[in-house]
Amino acid sequence: MADSASLLFNPHTYDPEHFDPETRRLLRATVDWFEARGKRRLIEDYRSRAWLGDFLDFAAKEGLFATFLTPASAAGKDDQRWDTARIAALNEIFGFYGLDYWYAWQVTILGLGPVWQSDNAEARARAAELLAQGEVFAFGLSEKTHGADIYSTDMLLTPDGEGGFRASGSKYYIGNGNAAGLVSVFGRRTDVEGPDGYVFFAADSRDEAYRLVKNVVDSSKYVSEFRLADYPVAPADILHTGRAAFDAALNTVNVGKFNLCTASIGICEHAMYEAVTHASNRILYGRPVTAFPHVRRELTDAYVRLIGMKLFSDRAVDYFRSAGPDDRRYLLFNPMTKMKVTTEGEKVIDLMWDVIAAKGFEKDNYFAQAAVEIRGLPKLEGTVHVNLALILKFMRNHLLNPVDHPAVPTRLDAADDAFLFQQGPARGLGSVRFHDWRTAFDAYAEVPNVARFREQADALCTFVETAAPDEEQSRDLDLLLAVGQLFALVVHGQLILEQARLTGLDEELLDELFAVLVRDFSAHAVELHGKDSATEDQQNWALGAVRRPVVDAERSARIWERVEALSGAYEMGQ
Repeated sequence: MADSASLLFNPHTYDPEHFDPETRRLLRATVDWFEARGKRRLIEDYRSRAWLGDFLDFAAKEGLFATFLTPASAAGKDDQRWDTARIAALNEIFGFYGLDYWYAWQVTILGLGPVWQSDNAEARARAAELLAQGEVFAFGLSEKTHGADIYSTDMLLTPDGEGGFRASGSKYYIGNGNAAGLVSVFGRRTDVEGPDGYVFFAADSRDEAYRLVKNVVDSSKYVSEFRLADYPVAPADILHTGRAAFDAALNTVNVGKFNLCTASIGICEHAMYEAVTHASNRILYGRPVTAFPHVRRELTDAYVRLIGMKLFSDRAVDYFRSAGPDDRRYLLFNPMTKMKVTTEGEKVIDLMWDVIAAKGFEKDNYFAQAAVEIRGLPKLEGTVHVNLALILKFMRNHLLNPVDHPAVPTRLDAADDAFLFQQGPARGLGSVRFHDWRTAFDAYAEVPNVARFREQADALCTFVETAAPDEEQSRDLDLLLAVGQLFALVVHGQLILEQARLTGLDEELLDELFAVLVRDFSAHAVELHGKDSATEDQQNWALGAVRRPVVDAERSARIWERVEALSGAYEMGQ
């Protein structure tokens, strides 16, 4: 049985021995760099909004971004590949120490997406060389007026008569726009109407026609507004044209938004060490704060939710890495990691904050930073609502129409995830098919709260078959999103159980986690019951789906002992 600390990232004991030697070295070197920097400097840089120059110098010196973000097809060294498993590990480390570091890395990933999907060999070689030099990248998609509505871009490219263009327009909310060696910019031609006019091109932030306006956020993150004024776009700068440019935008977001889940996990882990340590040592009315039953319940719930986040995200990596033209299940699990895992992260922080109260505001703690940063992740790369609406496209096939798929193993091998840059047209989501979700639940049918949650999942299938929203209700997004939350919980539970089986997680911890999921499902069912447009059948179904978790005081007490053991297990040096 794994102890509580071993299930969480702990810099003092971290040894990613499941990776190859160079990956292991780089991950450990990154942890050591932050630990040597110390907590005081980490928080000081966050509060003073210092640019991340010294961190980027470290990354360049170690070849960190070049090693992790150069696919094998463009690699200049043996250890370079695009490996989602080790990318996820680095996301967690960056989240643990500060989202500003993660953000510079994340928007580099987004900026590289259109390049690695391009057939432009010259641009790909240039990107690989820039990475080798330690440069960062940017993704010039969103605009101040339209947001990320790529149908309405006002970045205009006028033909120059020599096979190239002159680009004029502005982009807004573009990370690394102040320093990117290459910015992948989305625009449209002035001489071609419709989707055939889309263009993705590579721009250089150092060009005189590239005008940096400002950082639009008050942060070390440089989230820029920039303008191109008659910017020269040569044929060698063009990454994609027409529908391929549109697909490259969406497929890049598919790759990039996966990173939000593990960043959220890292934030929660660091905050949990602080919160449990503080609560265990705080005396109130002559007793430790952790002697109060409601405190134990909140911290235990936070802990098991965090374990659920890790289990789901780790298993989702396997589906990403095993994806191909005939297996696109990742297209469901991806928005799940972005939406469900990051909102779970918010709940984890809120539960801990209710316990530590005013301590969560103090300037010398990581927690105050975590409480702010955890809010951003559900809102980046598409809002919760956008991703819930996307998840709903898969609901009927996932719940009711399973097919046989080869079993997906744990994927920690040192392989290149080439398919992520060969995803093809960004459509056909309703045709994606899944293996039977019930199999994961059947394996744990004897665990009381897994069985209780299974009752609710089966009830959701009945809802889809007998009381699903009709054509008119399908235009009521408020109602649909409530249904989406119920479906998301089933998918969340499924991958948690799959990963639990693969890792041998003990059933007692799983039982406590599913007690929380039973309560969540009941709460969302009650929310659906209260929706204005819910029919009488839907209201009756909703109340009938409410369940009480199976209570086991001795089990909960033993899980609490694991949480309490986190007190003093890690503290960052000054």
